[in-house]
Amino acid sequence: MFQAKNINLYLNKDNRLLIEDFSFSLGEGDKAVIIGEEGNGKSTLLKYLYEEELVAGYAQATGQVIRKGLFGYLPQFMPEAEQELTISEYFAEIDIYENYDMVDSLGLDYDFLLSQQSIRTLSGGEKVKIQLLKLLCQKPDALFMDEPTNDLDIETLTFLEEFIRKCSIPILFISHDEVLISNTANVIIHIEQLIRKTKSVITVSRLSYEAYLKARNLQFDKQTQVALKERSEYKKKKERLQQLYEKARHNKSWKNPDGIPSSDGGAKKSMQTIVSKGKRFEREKENFTDIPNREEGIVTRFDADIYIPPQKRILDFSLSELKVDGKLLAKDIHLSVIGNQHICIIGKNGAGKSTLLKEIWNVLKERKDIVASYMPQDYRDIIDYSLTPTEFLQSSYDKEKYTLALTHMGTMKFTRDEMKHTIGELSGGQRAKIIFLNMVLQKANVLILDEPTRNFSPLSAPVIRQALMDFQGTIISISHDRKYLDEVADLVYVLSEDGLKLLQ
Repeated sequence: MFQAKNINLYLNKDNRLLIEDFSFSLGEGDKAVIIGEEGNGKSTLLKYLYEEELVAGYAQATGQVIRKGLFGYLPQFMPEAEQELTISEYFAEIDIYENYDMVDSLGLDYDFLLSQQSIRTLSGGEKVKIQLLKLLCQKPDALFMDEPTNDLDIETLTFLEEFIRKCSIPILFISHDEVLISNTANVIIHIEQLIRKTKSVITVSRLSYEAYLKARNLQFDKQTQVALKERSEYKKKKERLQQLYEKARHNKSWKNPDGIPSSDGGAKKSMQTIVSKGKRFEREKENFTDIPNREEGIVTRFDADIYIPPQKRILDFSLSELKVDGKLLAKDIHLSVIGNQHICIIGKNGAGKSTLLKEIWNVLKERKDIVASYMPQDYRDIIDYSLTPTEFLQSSYDKEKYTLALTHMGTMKFTRDEMKHTIGELSGGQRAKIIFLNMVLQKANVLILDEPTRNFSPLSAPVIRQALMDFQGTIISISHDRKYLDEVADLVYVLSEDGLKLLQ
């Protein structure tokens, strides 16, 4: 059905080898997930495997891809041209009535699907739902999905998880949702960029995610122990050999045929024997077990001295009506926040969560007694994509903080070349890193976060969650990340037509 043979992918801009010698077969029953750090080429690989032309503008490739059947592709970002359509226009060539079960499962209704509402006005989750519905109506033989969980509400996320798990057709997907990966994937494709992103390594494992991580860590630890033991024993042998060499070199007990003591002759033979042993040791060194190299998650945190007293009033927010384009989404909204509370807002797609968070941001951003910082759902709301990361940081900070920012970017796995790319050329995860770094540098003590973990890899997301767990300021956020809800949120509110209700 699908096979990739010896795929190599190169980025045109830096002539960087992104994917090296990748071979893979997708067969019946496979639920294969591509994981890896931000900027490692996950989306580029998925696009290429689906259709070579999707990467023709920025990458070159060698190798062979064999496809048989109809393939469906869900992109990470909905094409601009499609967003200009109305919902009814988007489904003009699809008989949605034949797929009532899927319509119902996705939480959609026919009034919505036949409406003249512009797709551009939909929430992120609603856009994912209609794309997924259209794909499924076409009855594909295999599905390729790039971050299908982005912006989905928990109810739809649960449906998608169950759909992937039970789906009769093979699926190749990218996801940063650790719970979804754990519950669905039976094949792990792990892309790593090692040695400052100069070497690409891809591991394909037909194990569950937990089993893969466990086996990987055991193998890494075992190989590290063997490699270090070999080097330790080699060092001891070499030190002992050097001692014998010095002893022979200063040996005065041997005499030449004339009876004159000498350090030559027998001593020289002893030294030659020692040198010969040394050469054997050097040959042994060539066969040492490699010290394993693996890509680690990012390292970052907020300053430990950031603190808001528990009794400080951060927000008393009331809104009689929440509307988008004249449509009433919710009414009688009240939210009170004090001290270092970590609050998360959940709700169905289209409920108005992001709109509400923007309203809260507009209230808090002018306050002088706090330092508030905002991560929106659409990063373009706060970042000019035509700038490079270094230009953005230079324009925001003095020389000392700019130097600190460059150091932080190194710990966040940015190469020098990537720092010179425009932000628009970077991956979603790399853009999220820049925003997160900006909040750290601002020393913000109030964070307004719209889906903060959605673009971070399974390696980086735990680091981000830990940084937010340890944060002693206030967090007001939206998230559908189940691990985030469990680990970071102290209070969870549900937004519905009737306002905000505390989840018990």
